[in-house]
Amino acid sequence: MNVFDIIGPVMVGPSSSHTAGAVRIGRISRELLGEQPVKISILLYGSFAQTYKGHGTDRALIAGLMGMLPDDERIPKSLQLAREQNIAFSFDVTAKNPSHPNTALITVWADSGKCTAVQGASTGGGDILITKINGMDVSFTGQYHTVIISHNDSPGAIAAATNLLAYHAINIGNMKVYRSTKGGDAIMVIETDQEIDKALGVILENLPKVSNVVIIKPI
Repeated sequence: MNVFDIIGPVMVGPSSSHTAGAVRIGRISRELLGEQPVKISILLYGSFAQTYKGHGTDRALIAGLMGMLPDDERIPKSLQLAREQNIAFSFDVTAKNPSHPNTALITVWADSGKCTAVQGASTGGGDILITKINGMDVSFTGQYHTVIISHNDSPGAIAAATNLLAYHAINIGNMKVYRSTKGGDAIMVIETDQEIDKALGVILENLPKVSNVVIIKPI
C-alpha cells in the first residue's frame, strides 16, 4: 500500500468519490469531445443523483468538462465560470439502477455540432471507470496513457494500429476492442507505457478504416 492509497488524491473536496472522481469523468468527457464544450447535459444515477448538490458533484463534473484537474482551486466556482463562458449546462436524475452507484452519463456538444456521450463511474478514492462511449461498452480508467481509436470492424484494422505503435517503440500495456456488430462500428482502447504524441495520432487517424483518434494523458 502506498501513501496515495492511505490519504487519497490531492484535490479540492469534500469527497474523493463525489468530487475528485467526478472531475476526472468530466475531464475525460472533454478529451473525448476534442473541442470546447458549448452545451452539456448530465444524467446522474445512484448516490450521485441523491447528493450531487451537497457534495459538489455538479461543480466537479462541470469543472472537469472545462478542463480543470481535481486540485484546481476554481472548482467551487465552476458553474459560475461556465455561465460566464456561455456554456449551457443542465442536470437531471434518474432512479434507474446503475452498474455503480456513483455514475454519470454526460452528453456534450461543441460549437462545430460534434456530440459525444460518455458514461463513467467514480469507483472510490478518486479513481474512475469509463464504461460507455456513444452508447458502446468500453472499460478504461484514465490512469495510463490511453489512445481511443474508432474504426470499422474489418480485417487488418487492429493490426495496422498495433504495428504502427510497435514501429514507433510504443509498448502496449493493455488493449481491448469493442464493437457494436460484426463489421460495424468498433473502438480500440489501448493503454501504453509511453506517451503518444499528436503527430503519431494524426498518422493513426489516417489509417484505413479509422474514423477518429483521441489521445488521453493520465488524469
